[in-house]
Amino acid sequence: MNAFSTTGLSKRFRRKWALRDCSLAIPRGRVAALVGPNGAGKTTLLRLAVGLIRPTAGEVTAAGAVAFLSQEKPLYQGFTLAETMRFGRELNPSWDGDLATARIAELGLSPKSKIGALSGGQRAQVALTLVLAKRPELLVLDEPLSNLDPLARHEVMRALMAAVADSGMTVLLSSHVVSDLENTCDWLVVLNRGRVQVSGAVDDLVDEHRLLTGPAAEVDAVAARTEVVDRADAARQSTLLVNGDPGPLSPQWTRRAVGLEDLVLAYLRSPDAAALPRPTLTSA
Repeated sequence: MNAFSTTGLSKRFRRKWALRDCSLAIPRGRVAALVGPNGAGKTTLLRLAVGLIRPTAGEVTAAGAVAFLSQEKPLYQGFTLAETMRFGRELNPSWDGDLATARIAELGLSPKSKIGALSGGQRAQVALTLVLAKRPELLVLDEPLSNLDPLARHEVMRALMAAVADSGMTVLLSSHVVSDLENTCDWLVVLNRGRVQVSGAVDDLVDEHRLLTGPAAEVDAVAARTEVVDRADAARQSTLLVNGDPGPLSPQWTRRAVGLEDLVLAYLRSPDAAALPRPTLTSA
């Protein structure tokens, strides 16, 4: 069962397409990373996912209750923490007051503290508390780690992973910091030029790709036997990041496993390459 899916989803702002023919599905219980260069359509996709904007074409479906935290993490600076939590309770029928109270206590913050007096990391944690206390089935986060120092990023991601383990909710989050996602996300979506370039389970994608290094004189023959995502040629040696098994190689070639960051960067450098689920045929 999918927590979030799109079919032919497209969005145009005046004459410019921000998203074109976007079709993907994220299963329930996954922590999905949405990555891509600036202007790729990530924020547009997330805003479509939660209904803040309407699509020009196509469909988007989210199963169950949805919570959204934007990159700006909007909070009323003049509110105290107690007033902020009361505000959340009044607006959300499914509000979990015990969870909110426990998180604020765990953060070591006084309910009397003003939002405007908190650090950037503390404000991010308060904003995260608001969306978690809604008890959503799908949590959508737009650049939740932006403008945070490394320690604050680590603490926010640790809190998020603890909440996922406790509730089993699905998370879709965008980020420019791929290294922050390496040990937390188990699903990957890459957007490039407004289109879905990669979508799938991280473990499967990593297993399917390899980094090959060998003699430049043999590279064309090797490249012809598999799908090349990215290629770097030097005078005597070439490196290929490939999707698939090229078969037997001469002893001069080495194979190396690919990490998540290697994978993402290779696809971003090659906008025409794609790693998408193969269509399935159904009988009438």
